Amino acid sequence: QVQLVESGGGLVQAGDSLRLSCAASGYAFSNYVVAWFRQAPGKEREFVAGSSRAGLRTSYADSVKGRFTISRDNAKNTVSLQMNSLKPEDTAVYYCAKGPSLRIGNDAREYDSWGRGTQVTVSS
Repeated sequence: QVQLVESGGGLVQAGDSLRLSCAASGYAFSNYVVAWFRQAPGKEREFVAGSSRAGLRTSYADSVKGRFTISRDNAKNTVSLQMNSLKPEDTAVYYCAKGPSLRIGNDAREYDSWGRGTQVTVSS
């Protein structure tokens, strides 16, 4: 069955960097878009970044553009999210998600499998 397992979250200070990783299994990883979403307390889950199947196309939320970088390794079935210049408003649970085969959508309803998430807390 499809499994997505996130790691790398933690407590950091504003301006610090953090790298999240997600290990995928149970499906043909390279055939699907993969994305990161996040959800802060009391807020809806929101799109953060997505990668096309080969990693040649990426998409980012405006709020993280220029600070976050998504990358995938299809040989290892992993996807990472490098987060630089972190801000307190980046505090959330971050989720890895398996998406459709072509389009990097920013709607969570387009993604059919999710990890359990990893907590990122940024203190001011």
